This record gives sequence, C-alpha cells and structure tokens, in this order.
Amino acid sequence: MSKKPEGRIAPYAHPSGGWGALKQVVVNLVHEKVAGGNYKTLLKQNQPDGFDCPGCAWPDREHASTFEFCENGVKAVAAEATSKRVRPAFFAAHTVTSLLTQSDYELEQHGRLTDPMVYDAASDRYQPITWDDAFALIARHLKALPDPDQAAFYTSGRTGNEAAFLFQLFARMVGTNNFPDCSNMCHEPTSRGLPGTVGIGKGTVTLDDFEHTDTLLIFGQNPATNHPRMMNELRDCARRGATIVSINPLRERGLERFTSPAHALEMLTGATTTIGTMFVQPKLAGDFALIKAVAKRLVERDDEALASGQPSVLDREFIARHTSGFEAFEADLRAESWDVLLEESGVPKLQIDQLTGIFIRGRNVISTWGMGLTQHKNALKTIQMLSNLMMMRGQIGRQGAGLCPVRGHSNVQGDRTMGIEEKPTKAFLDRLQRVFDFEPPRAHGLDTVDSIQAMLDGRVKVFFAMGGNFAMATPDTPLTFRALQNCDLTVHVATKLNRSHLIMGKQALILPTLGRTEIDLQNGVPQGVTVEDSMSMVHLSYGINQPASANLLSETMIVARLAHATLGSDKVDWLGLGANYAEIRELIEKVFDDFHDFNARVARPGGFHLRVAAREREWRTPSGRAQFVPHAVDRDTPIHRARARHGERLMVLMTARSHDQYNTTIYGLDDRYRGVFGLRRVVFINQDDLALLGLKDGEYVDLISVWEDDVTRRADRFRLVQYDIPRGCLGAYFPETNGLVPLHSTADGAGTPTSKSIPVLLERSAEE
Repeated sequence: MSKKPEGRIAPYAHPSGGWGALKQVVVNLVHEKVAGGNYKTLLKQNQPDGFDCPGCAWPDREHASTFEFCENGVKAVAAEATSKRVRPAFFAAHTVTSLLTQSDYELEQHGRLTDPMVYDAASDRYQPITWDDAFALIARHLKALPDPDQAAFYTSGRTGNEAAFLFQLFARMVGTNNFPDCSNMCHEPTSRGLPGTVGIGKGTVTLDDFEHTDTLLIFGQNPATNHPRMMNELRDCARRGATIVSINPLRERGLERFTSPAHALEMLTGATTTIGTMFVQPKLAGDFALIKAVAKRLVERDDEALASGQPSVLDREFIARHTSGFEAFEADLRAESWDVLLEESGVPKLQIDQLTGIFIRGRNVISTWGMGLTQHKNALKTIQMLSNLMMMRGQIGRQGAGLCPVRGHSNVQGDRTMGIEEKPTKAFLDRLQRVFDFEPPRAHGLDTVDSIQAMLDGRVKVFFAMGGNFAMATPDTPLTFRALQNCDLTVHVATKLNRSHLIMGKQALILPTLGRTEIDLQNGVPQGVTVEDSMSMVHLSYGINQPASANLLSETMIVARLAHATLGSDKVDWLGLGANYAEIRELIEKVFDDFHDFNARVARPGGFHLRVAAREREWRTPSGRAQFVPHAVDRDTPIHRARARHGERLMVLMTARSHDQYNTTIYGLDDRYRGVFGLRRVVFINQDDLALLGLKDGEYVDLISVWEDDVTRRADRFRLVQYDIPRGCLGAYFPETNGLVPLHSTADGAGTPTSKSIPVLLERSAEE
C-alpha cells in the first residue's frame, strides 16, 4: 500500500503580504510562546532606540522610519524572544543520538540555549561546563597545534562588526587566515567579480536611488520571502510607474501582486499593487547566456540606430571617459552565435528583444540580484557580464541607477569589511601590523569548501563557528558531517540548538550567546553593536529584551575571553575591549580609514554610509577605469557532460528557501506563496517533464546527483509538484537537498557551491 501523502498542495491565489502575512505573525508569536511584554519588541525593529533586525541585510529608510512590517523579520525576532528554553536538564534527558533523529524544525523548536555545554562521549550527552573551563579547553587545543593553520574560524552573517573585528584579529594573532564564512556560500562571486569590473566588491546604489529609478531588473531573487521589506520599495516604484522585470526560473508570487501590511488603507480595502511587468524564465545556469544575449542585441540595436541616423543607444561618452576594453568586448559580442545564446539561456529571441527594449528605454536602471545568479559554475562571469551590460549604457555611478547585490544575513557584508576574509590584501595586513604590533600571517587561508576538505584530510583539527549551522548550510552533507567528526575539537556559538551541535569532533562545546534583541550589559553599561547592510549603511543597535539566561555572554565577550585565555593580554587588552565596545570601534577606525570618527558618526540616527568609490565613478582597478571583461559561453560544463551521457532524462536542480525558513532555520512547514503546506520534501517540476519521465504530479521520487566521481549522492522520497518552471529544471528546498551538491562543484574563481545548478536524475521511490 502506498504511503498517504503528507501535507497538501494548494495554489496561492492571493497577493503576497496582506492579511496572510499578518496571520502568520500571530501564529509565530503564539507558537514561540513569546511573553506578552515582549510584543513591544516587534515595534523596535530598525528604530533609533531599538535594535537592528537579526534577519536579512536589506537596508532601512534612515533607520528611523515608522514601523515597517516584515513577516520574516517578525519570525526571526519571535524565535529569539521565545520563552522556551534548552537548559542543562534538557541535555541530561536526551542523548545526542536521540536528538539526531529529530528534524531540523524540531531541533529549532526547543528554544533558547542557556548554559555552556561540553560533550561527554561516555554518556553521549552534553553536560554543563563553566565559561572559564570552556575557554581553557579551547585554548589548550589551539596552543597544542603544531601549525596554527590547523584551526579554522567560521563566521556567520549574524555576527556584529565588533565581534567580527576581534575574531579576525584573534585568529590572525594565533597565526592563520583560515576564515571560512557564509559569504563563501552565497555572494562570493559578487565579492570576487565586481572588483574586476568596477573596482569594488559591493553594490553601487543606496535606498534613495530606488526613488529615482524607472527600471528595475531583478535577477534570481525572491524578495517576498527572502527580503520582505524590499517589497515596499518595489511597491512604491511600481506605483510611480517604474518598469520591474523579474528574471528567475521560478515565477515567484511576490513579484506578481503585493498588498503592503504597512499601509492600513490597502489592508482595509484589499487593494493590491502589480509589481512585475515582465517575467523572464531562463533555464538554470542560463543567466550568463541571457545577459550576454541582451548585450549582443544592444550592439545590434545600436547599429540599427546609427544606420537610420538616430542617436546611439550606447552611452558612448561614459564608455570613452570611464571605461577600458570596450572594443574587445564588442568584438566578442559580434562573434557570438545567436544559436548558442538561445540554446544556453532557454529564452526565446522575441523575449530577449523585449527585454533589450526595456533596458534601452530605461533612463535610470537598477539591476538587483540574489543567489539565483551566484550559485553556479559560471557565476563570477555572470556578475561581470551584468556589469558589462550596465556599463554599455552608463548605468553605474549616477542617481537612480547601478548595481545592487542583495545579500542575505544581516551583517554578512559587514563581516567581510571587518576582515573576515581568507584572502586579505597586503594593505590590510600591513595596517594590522602597524596598529597592533605583530606580524600577521601572509599566506591565503581556507574558504568554506577548502576547510571541509582540510578537515577530511586531517589538516584542520580545531573548528570554531561563530554562529550559523555549518553542517546543514554547506554542500555534500554526509561528507561535511565526516569532516566535522574528524576534528579534535568543534565549538559552536549559538542562540538555539541545531544539527551542527550534534555532529561533533572528538571533543565539542556549545557556547550560548545573547541575541541582538537582548540587552547587552558590560559592567552595568548597555553596549551597542554595529552592522553594515547590503547598501553599505552602518547602524548602531541596542537590544531591549532581558537575556534568555543570566549565564549568556555576548559574541564580543566570548571572543575577548577566548583571546585572553589563549594569548594573554600583553599586546591587546582583550577583556577591556570586551567590556567596552566603543573602544573596539576606536581600533576599527585606526585600521580602516572609511571608519573615521566611528563612534560619533554611528551615534547619529541612521548611522552613516561607507563610501563606495564606484558610486562616484572612481574606479579602483589597475587601469583606473571601469573594465569591460569579455567571456565566452562555456559549452563543456558538468551539466553538458551529464546531459551527453543521460540525454533528456537529465534534470538540473536548484535549491531554494521555503517561505517559512531563513537560511537553515526552519520556522514552519509551509511555503505559502508556492502553495505548499505542511511538508518540505517536495520537488517542483514542469508538466512536460512529468510526461517525458512517465511520472505524475503527487508521486514520490528519489533524486540522484550526477557527478564525475564514484560517490553516490541521493535524497530520497520527495513529492513531485507540477509547477511553472522551465523544462529540464527542478526546484527543491535546502538544507534537505544540500547533500546532492558535490563538495568541489563550485563557482570558477569564487568557490561558491553550485547549489542552483545540480545535474540530477529522478527515480520513482519504492512504495512504503
């Protein structure tokens, strides 16, 4: 007898936002058992006298606006403000083996961690440990390493600037540049690609530019789920008449219609705003070819305009004054085959013509992108090709136009700015040397994928994670598990229990920390932490809730006490810095010129904007100009080779978040806008592919990754959901499908896992 289907599939016909979002807020507050007095927390998000939202990195209007509703922000705050607790008695009652049988969602629901814990292998349980003993244990392991490069220091994007700065300083004083971080798994192609074209690995726009743009191209992004506050900006742009194009294999509901919960009249009248005016659905890994096709068509349209006596559609003044390499780039476009571009992009020529026309008509164009562009083998080339396209019409470095990478976690960009970088520049290391009087390590360190391989090889023995859920966020899950288990010591700083805490080295620690919503008192004085959002605004944030436990330490103090225990305080007064974050900011401004007068500037409402040279048309490239970079279409990728072996039955899988999750944190089991309720093991598939494979909507299949090694990677029993997705393409949620991503299937030149283009085969599941 076949197993009864779990959950339900029910297409969502309502606009994004609206009453559906408010309903989920109530559900989450009740589910998390948020104490009544903490409801005020929701009104303090991103306010001058409140805290920075611990969720996404989308900026705020002057960080001082009236309440701006964000469903996923509420979920993140409710998760921190929950009254549920994971005390030592919880661990006494549960072995690690028993906890491993629970789902990621179930682990999250136990609540806030309250005390430092150490793993006891004999009992298979975590047991309490004092903070002093925990730091002493870590220090012993670090000091015993024959080579400091046998340690790796991971940073998640939730870490504030002050803790991140101390963390990188401590690790470099230990003697390593091994800084795997969450940026390695998301926007690394942005960070590595943009310096080659515009001279800096950050976006060139601010939120004010959205008030002046008339055209938005949104690549590989689902704002309604991943950056809900962005929807209000898109709403305002659409109501002004801006053209908004969604370029994504999935036609996401949030970019169709939106009702803003922040506008009472819309809520009361049921009014909606149409967001997207055009939807382009390239096949997975087809964005590079699509963008190059638009650039080629732009050259052809320019030829047509000049031949008919019309003005050039290229910004030839910008190209001549500000750029280098256009002639070679133009020649490469002219030589490119239309047949190749159409086949590789999966987008019809007519739609490419329409998209090119929209781009030409746009006076002020902003291009935004998420991980839909960055988690592919050709991701770095794609980011550079998008830069090329924008430069062709001078759409960088002026009001209402520019490049806008939209990063995920709240301070992932700030952590990189603070020096969480496995490939530091000589100038940065020289400055550290002058300010702190030590010789920093000069050799490049390990990124995330390389750290996993080094743990597998026994080259990394100590793994320290500042937040995150490393075991589940990373690719090739079983392999990553083995890597962590091969360590002598694993340490995780966290607010709530997750699977990484159960995949331990020979010794393991869980160190509980304050959340950003909580009051951080040091010597009786409240401390604020700073973060940098996706648009280079730096804000100061103070928590307002009482800590979940009296035995919590802040991330900053955890680093300070660990550094003191390991290195002593002869060169750096670690404990003094941990007790006064303003002193950390004074040191930051000594290392980074852009942070001059840090404490004074960040104390102003809204904080301050870090200068982005390319925004002012200052190009920090070797030529001193913005650089056009030609790239060929790669026709010999792992996907091409897999399709040559398996034919049309070969599918390409992308991983994605559901609406009820943030990164690997699972808040619930629904994906409302995609019509999935009560289940997560689903795979979205085109109806023609169902027919091709002899499968039916609602059947269960196993997914088998196709890679060029002898490793079998599979994810079993996923329910097929017929969906509007290009032929040959599939979608499924992470982290359930992360195990299908081969460890060394990464973006060329960036090392980011190719989680948006995984070649797979489907097999009908055995009936249960």
